[in-house]
Amino acid sequence: MPLTYRDYLMTDELLSLQQSKSNPPEHDEQLFIIIHQVYELWFKLMLHEFGKINRDFSDNDLFGAIHTFKRTRTIMKTLVGQIDILETMTPMSFTSFRDRLDTASGFQSVQFREFEYALGYKRPDMLKYHDESSEAHAVLSKRLNDRSVVDHFYDFLQHQGTVIPKAILEKSVAEPTVANEDIQQSLHTLYTTKPDLAILFESMMDFDEGSQEWRYRHVKLVERTIGQKHGTGGSLGVEFLKKSLFQPLFPDLWAIRHRL
Repeated sequence: MPLTYRDYLMTDELLSLQQSKSNPPEHDEQLFIIIHQVYELWFKLMLHEFGKINRDFSDNDLFGAIHTFKRTRTIMKTLVGQIDILETMTPMSFTSFRDRLDTASGFQSVQFREFEYALGYKRPDMLKYHDESSEAHAVLSKRLNDRSVVDHFYDFLQHQGTVIPKAILEKSVAEPTVANEDIQQSLHTLYTTKPDLAILFESMMDFDEGSQEWRYRHVKLVERTIGQKHGTGGSLGVEFLKKSLFQPLFPDLWAIRHRL
């Protein structure tokens, strides 16, 4: 039997996954479920793309990294655009089924936490929200102790003649990315002497800015929808989300803007 579109994409299984918890089903619950399932699919793809970026950096593949950062930035634009759709749901519409979510919360998204860890925004304390015997805890522990995109970026900089400071080389990969003056000086030199590298650095900035934009839009969506209430499942709501606003993924690239 020839392979069909339906079989290849497993559309029957995919379209059976939107199961409302409200009874009778509240109209906007389908929107809420579909948007968040799509987010998880985009997270999966971005984690896949970060793996390629890591290989590109360590293999000194400049144009491969530029291409993939362009793709991930385009995905980030799509994530931001999906918030426009979600904002068509009024606070009253959300309230009509919010209690059906019980202890479920976006705060529990394993892939989003992987997204943060993969990019060097490592907060080991976030593991405490997952049972130590769970698959989620194992996945996040591995991601926490894997080298981040920034760690692989240092490999790339070494290929370009940068001497990576000892403090960075000896830092545990489970620690978050920190800005470094020596790295900044090297980046400034590369920016001003190698135009092809400047294209990569700007692509990384595009992605970083997009990530911060998504966080901001997400915070404002939550604030608009539930105000100062705690999130579902007892999550910490708007005030917790605000703490990660404007957290750069590539702080050294931001730090040299005034020098360029």
